[in-house]
Amino acid sequence: MPEALIVQAADGYPIGGLLWRHPAPGAGTRSVVIVNAATSVRCGYYARFAQFLFHHGFDVITYDYRGTGASRPRSLRRFEASWIDWGRLDFEAMLQYARRAFPGQPIDVVAHSIGGFVIGFAPSNHLIRRIVTMGAQHAYWRDYAPRARYKMLLKWHLFMPALTALVGYFPGRKLGWLEDTPRGVVRDWSRARRRFDSEYRRGTRPHSDSAALMKQFAAVTAPTLALSVTDDEFGTVPAIERLLGYFTNSPATHVRIAPESIEQASIGHFAFFSDRYEKTLWPIPLEWLRTGRYPDDAPGAVIASGRRGGPARDR
Repeated sequence: MPEALIVQAADGYPIGGLLWRHPAPGAGTRSVVIVNAATSVRCGYYARFAQFLFHHGFDVITYDYRGTGASRPRSLRRFEASWIDWGRLDFEAMLQYARRAFPGQPIDVVAHSIGGFVIGFAPSNHLIRRIVTMGAQHAYWRDYAPRARYKMLLKWHLFMPALTALVGYFPGRKLGWLEDTPRGVVRDWSRARRRFDSEYRRGTRPHSDSAALMKQFAAVTAPTLALSVTDDEFGTVPAIERLLGYFTNSPATHVRIAPESIEQASIGHFAFFSDRYEKTLWPIPLEWLRTGRYPDDAPGAVIASGRRGGPARDR
């Protein structure tokens, strides 16, 4: 069974999560894996996947970003948190905790959706050995699947920020749309551009500037296995490749998986972490975390490999 975990971020904010830890020291024998969640998805959603990794010899940390789950304040009204905060403060806190609590062990990351994006904001992201992402992108609406693009634009980029402006946060739980979400994260999502750093060039956003952001993303040198599925309306090929373009020093292997390759009708954006895929899909990240290789007999096709030339130009 995992144990509850509370880690203080650099600004003093308590970040809650769960820890699966082997009793014997693991220096030189195993890595510790940090699981970065999707936007406003509780870390408990990844518990069975974490347990799977634990049973295969890893120590594992899952956690909730500030404003969500075990890291939620008493009230979300007027509570400020952004995607940058989730990376430079919350994920950074977990990297530093892993470095202190698991001395001598490599640090790996499994990241779902926006969890792959926030990796780039953490000052200590150079500590990461290997990365696996699933459907990782930064929600630029023109990258959504064409069949659903305008419906998703209306839902996530018009209705969500409008309701957030009225309530002070996005009441996603009542609507059955994710968890409740801080207004700063809603702002980041709803205003996402072709190049996310374009907002910082204009000086309209807090915390950083374009050059500093790009330098931080370039600090990641860990090889990345970027997984995407053909029926994911968020994680299209342009969306995945756009995000990978920011990690200019991380050699990335992008693998595209069709549901029919594992005799499934659909997988979508969220189901990869369901334990019904323990035998078919979970061995893929397991092998990458162990060896840095994509399994030869795994489903999916490698559609791109190597370093990217940089993010697409804004227009």
